[in-house]
Amino acid sequence: MLLNTVFSCFVFYGVLLVLKMYIIATITGQMRLRKKAFANPEDALRHGGLDHFRKDPDVERCRRAHRNDMENILPFLFLGAVYSLISPSLSLARCHFLVFFVSRLVHSMAYLCALPAPTRSLAYVVAQVPCVSMAVQVLMVVASYA
Repeated sequence: MLLNTVFSCFVFYGVLLVLKMYIIATITGQMRLRKKAFANPEDALRHGGLDHFRKDPDVERCRRAHRNDMENILPFLFLGAVYSLISPSLSLARCHFLVFFVSRLVHSMAYLCALPAPTRSLAYVVAQVPCVSMAVQVLMVVASYA
């Protein structure tokens, strides 16, 4: 399967995106510890008492960044895998994967660092372009067999 160069390229960027998601999750956990803002009473008790069972704006920002990754990266993983199967050109596929990856990095940085608008929104929109392109190409190939 990794002999398919497009699929290998997809796997490379897909794994980088999953690692990025793990990093955001770790940042969220570290922010909880630093701010002493825990989502579960048992965690708050372990770290100082029930007064730490609370929400914190910085922790919530990290959580939203992580949730947004899940909402966007998981569909990309499906689309990219299926797209790899329709034998697109390697250069076009690499462009799709790279644009999505870089846009998601920028989006996460904009979220975590509270960069001014419209940085995050633009990164989101740019990341959607390769996804829509891949989806359309997949549908066109599949429709030709229907």
